[in-house]
Amino acid sequence: MLIYKVVEIGIVTEDAIEETLNDLTSKGWHFDGLQFAMRESSKRPAMAFALFTQETTCKGENNEP
Repeated sequence: MLIYKVVEIGIVTEDAIEETLNDLTSKGWHFDGLQFAMRESSKRPAMAFALFTQETTCKGENNEP
């Protein structure tokens, strides 16, 4: 079963993005993509969302990981 994780990055800097990617990939998550939320009045992103996936096996009757 494939599960997803979305992480909001509120302060979009190179360091914040690197920290998020390094932290989650070291925990077994696979980086899937990065989406930016833009402001109309600025070229700089207001926030970013890092997307991750992880393969897991179902344990419970309700397909709970």
